[in-house]
Amino acid sequence: MSSEETAASTKAIPEDDGMTWWYRWLCKIAGVLGGISCAVAGIWNCVTVNPLNIAAGVWMVLSAFVLFLCEVPFCCQFIEFANAVAARADKLRPWQKALFYCGIALFPIFLSFSITTLFGNAIAFATGVLYGLASLGKKGDAVTYARLQHDKQGDEERMMGTTNGAPE
Repeated sequence: MSSEETAASTKAIPEDDGMTWWYRWLCKIAGVLGGISCAVAGIWNCVTVNPLNIAAGVWMVLSAFVLFLCEVPFCCQFIEFANAVAARADKLRPWQKALFYCGIALFPIFLSFSITTLFGNAIAFATGVLYGLASLGKKGDAVTYARLQHDKQGDEERMMGTTNGAPE
């Protein structure tokens, strides 16, 4: 066991990022489906003579590998550094994952805009969007929102020097 794996196993308890268990699984499933769609569309995109399409296809296959490595490292169990990369990816905040996944999904579209690159990267981009939505946090309850509005209204009345619409 290497020192990286030992360090990853001692910090196995991730910090609470506000994601529920079912949303975390939804993001992981979207990452797997995004990796599959990137890999298939990337291989299909490489069957051409246009060098930009080939470059976009290779990028899509590499981004599929990165998605599998970060989201489901047990699929890459024969790669030595897979657990270390997955542990680092788990430490990232949701907005960092969102930015990374959306970035790797948009690059091949800018490189070679076609239906194959667009549909092949759509699910990987959607994974980034799901992580971005997770970074916004949980929706507040109505009681807390009403209390904040009441406190805000009281502060405005004190600033204006009025209570119930009548000047003091």
